[in-house]
Amino acid sequence: MTEKSLQVKREDIDSKDSSYSGIAGWAEIFMRRFRVVFHVLALLVVYAIGAICMGIALSPGVYLFLYILESTQAWPLFLRYSAIGTGISAGYLLYGFSLILIVPLFNFLFPLRLKPWRGIYYSLGTIPWYIHNALTYLVRFTFLHFITPTPFNIFFYRMMGMKIGRGAMINTTNISDPCLMELGDKVTIGGSATIICHYAAGGFLIIAPVKIGKGATIGMKATVMGDVEIGEKAKVLANSLVMPKTRIGPGELWGGVPAQRIQTPEKAQESVA
Repeated sequence: MTEKSLQVKREDIDSKDSSYSGIAGWAEIFMRRFRVVFHVLALLVVYAIGAICMGIALSPGVYLFLYILESTQAWPLFLRYSAIGTGISAGYLLYGFSLILIVPLFNFLFPLRLKPWRGIYYSLGTIPWYIHNALTYLVRFTFLHFITPTPFNIFFYRMMGMKIGRGAMINTTNISDPCLMELGDKVTIGGSATIICHYAAGGFLIIAPVKIGKGATIGMKATVMGDVEIGEKAKVLANSLVMPKTRIGPGELWGGVPAQRIQTPEKAQESVA
């Protein structure tokens, strides 16, 4: 992603006007002149979408619970309570697996698609980013930990738009903007690593892709920010911070805060990951 492709007309971060015309312009002006009101309304919309997704996902579990409740009325109390408890636990698992199907469907049906973008926070361009991440976090904070790392979290991220090669391993739930990420074959994302395709600078929100090449490794608790490209078989050490616009070449070893090149490709191949 080049700077030119992300470049837009620079705006005053306190601007209350809009470069759009018509309904879009009026909507953006409302966003900027009544920021608190708009933020509250946006939260209500997100909560409503979340409630619908969670409600639909809970339906199989509710059915199972009620079925057990009715069919065990004549059982001894210990057996009945054990069956009800098992039903509640199984209902939660049904909820989680239903959610990883329902949330991507809502994300697909949402009319606006998240794209690389740069602008002030209260802009129409932030709405797809806001909704896409809200849906991602809904799964992340209620169930995703229980299926990480398994084929199920790979399935969820793919359904959310992430491009994932064969044999990739994602051992973290700290993922934002998955539809702007591309992982090559056999990429390894270490435990509790953070990958986000956005960052803030000077009052502007910048949304830009992250591309990780075939066979690359991101160490435990490392952070990779937006507009980063990591080459094939490159390695980022644990607890490192890869800043925006960083380009890591094939086979290179990087580490530190901020991350810097430690070894050339030839020496990195001999290092222990």
